[in-house]
Amino acid sequence: MPDSICPVTALIRQLEETLHAGRMANPWNRRIIEEILDLLKDVAWGRAGADHLPAIKELAGSLRDEPLSTAGVETRRQVLAALAEHDEVFRSHVATHNCATRDCVKLAPAPCQMACPAGIDVPTYVSLIGLGRDAEAIEVIRRDNPFPWVCGLVCTRPCEFMCVRGRIDTPVSIKFLKAFAAERALSERRYKNPPQEPDKGQKVCVIGAGPGGLSAAYYLALKGYAVRVIEALPVSGGMIMVGIPRYRLPREVIDREVAMLQELGVEFRFNTRFGSDVTLADLKAEGFAAFFFAIGCHSAYKMGMPGEGDFPQVLDAIDILKRVALGDRTVPGKKAVIIGGGNVAIDAARTCLRLGSEEVTIAYRRTRSEMPADEEEVEQAEEEGVRLAFLTIPTGLTGVAGRLTGLQCLRAELVRKEGSSRMSPVPIADSDFVMAADVVIGAIGQRVDNSCMTGLQGLEWTRRSTIQVNMVTMETSIPGIFAAGDAVTGPATVIEAIGGGKRAADSIDRHLCGIPQPKMPPVPVRRGRVEYFEIPASTKMVLKRPEMPLLNIDRRRTTYQQVELGYSENDVREEARRCLRCDICLRCGKCVEVCRDKMGVNALQLGYFDFDHPVKTDFRITAERCITCGACAANCPTGAMQIEDREGERILSLCGTILNRQKLLFCDKCGATLGPARYLDFIRKKTGAVGPVSTDRRICDACARKESAKVNVDIMPV
Repeated sequence: MPDSICPVTALIRQLEETLHAGRMANPWNRRIIEEILDLLKDVAWGRAGADHLPAIKELAGSLRDEPLSTAGVETRRQVLAALAEHDEVFRSHVATHNCATRDCVKLAPAPCQMACPAGIDVPTYVSLIGLGRDAEAIEVIRRDNPFPWVCGLVCTRPCEFMCVRGRIDTPVSIKFLKAFAAERALSERRYKNPPQEPDKGQKVCVIGAGPGGLSAAYYLALKGYAVRVIEALPVSGGMIMVGIPRYRLPREVIDREVAMLQELGVEFRFNTRFGSDVTLADLKAEGFAAFFFAIGCHSAYKMGMPGEGDFPQVLDAIDILKRVALGDRTVPGKKAVIIGGGNVAIDAARTCLRLGSEEVTIAYRRTRSEMPADEEEVEQAEEEGVRLAFLTIPTGLTGVAGRLTGLQCLRAELVRKEGSSRMSPVPIADSDFVMAADVVIGAIGQRVDNSCMTGLQGLEWTRRSTIQVNMVTMETSIPGIFAAGDAVTGPATVIEAIGGGKRAADSIDRHLCGIPQPKMPPVPVRRGRVEYFEIPASTKMVLKRPEMPLLNIDRRRTTYQQVELGYSENDVREEARRCLRCDICLRCGKCVEVCRDKMGVNALQLGYFDFDHPVKTDFRITAERCITCGACAANCPTGAMQIEDREGERILSLCGTILNRQKLLFCDKCGATLGPARYLDFIRKKTGAVGPVSTDRRICDACARKESAKVNVDIMPV
């Protein structure tokens, strides 16, 4: 079976070819293959249940020998071999209702869901939010991500980068819709934990209370395990608590969502450092059967500049953010320079402003377009007064009597180096200068502090000093020990840590239950297919992504109040209506092709269908040209394009967006539906050569035949 095609689709095609080629002479075998095909199509279209795969195996085993050929035996071997070789793929289709290769068209996943490291069913929860069903939306999210409110405020939103709506104008504001729904569900006391499985009588220890560790604890608790979380800090949250400033992520948001884990019985032990306060042997003696490490990246890289260790005013961003999060409000310096261009650098700069620094500058060796920091964060920092010094390479430090006075720098230019696609900064000769500073803060990267892990004999590490794991199962080189989060990936995102924690929880469950581990990465699960909400084409085109209201600039500079104030309810509902429902429409282009090439109408201007080279899209054009023939809907493989007669109109819609609606005409004699006038005109032009058409009356074919027969009877000679 070729690797490029889904094994389910490949097997269906092979069996169909066997039937159509007439290789199966035995009627019994033909009937069995037809039954197998029906079951396989259920698998490929999301209709299969737990009994489907065993039934297919049983049917395949009943195929008989053919009288003059080996077709029956060969087909039996073919089916059983496909099920055995691709067992995980077949089971994944049944369990997730998704086909990662998109060959099973009814199960083709939406790009936003595939981009999410946690595999959240984005189209389903966005649609539920659009319908005002916020608590249901949170239930959908928490099946793959236990922290929708946290992620609604700080997620790097990879889903939005893949949002197909962005090829028309701007992506749907998925992140902020999630935050609104979570806050609303909590406010209405409808934010609930799902039911737990029965107690399995086994204990699992999670080391690290960051997003990865908390996610693993959540899913393990739901699976019926007793979970203890060990954390060196005095609070839970890890880097989302001590690495993300409160003006971006208020502490009460973290506390409320972590409290949901405590409701599930998760036990927390704070101020407890693994390796010193407690060891692996201690935990095993208490009866813990498996361990999950999510220790994060809490150590900063040194900048490697001359004089770095000579001045106490040279700090690292991670340490400052941590101290501030734990209550230290000391002003680091009046003139602060932050070295780096990522989100941590931006957070450190904005934090210095709020602590009272009078001048805050970010020195970055590349240009604005190369900054890895979130663009919105950069813009907000500039609004607050942070200065950005681009193409600036720090080279050293100056000071007097152990007191820092400045940062030595060189101007740079970007040059493309051979073998690299990224422009590299190269110092400009004789361009050195000194930037005045009484505190310099490094934000050039983080690393894993593995000092607590030295007692784990046999644990393998990568060249980047991260924990070596099987990225499918998150297993380490030590049986019974799993790991995820920044300790595995290096400094990454909250949602990546959550996805890793979820995968690890599943693997720990398999390990403790004695179930074989998967060999393929998990496929995101489609949690539902929410009904469309109808929206006129003009509204779909006119709706724009709303601007996020922000706290006034004076309060932003002086307090830690949340900067982004959130959308209004009306903005949220309208923004959800911009979704194109890519969980149903594959953008395969068959509707466009049949309308343009077969019917010659060319009414569908859907330029966003071309992923790599999108052109203009305008849903409103359809109403100007469409004849409502229904050819597009008839050829749509997923039911995204629909046509129906309702209340005297023929309505054409694409995932709920009404592209055209035309009044129906009816037979003057019997009242049968004839179709819209534009459609009838199109048919007349195509069949005009057949004979004259009466235009003074509208009658259907059946009534026309009756009249014609009556006329023929009247003129017959007696």
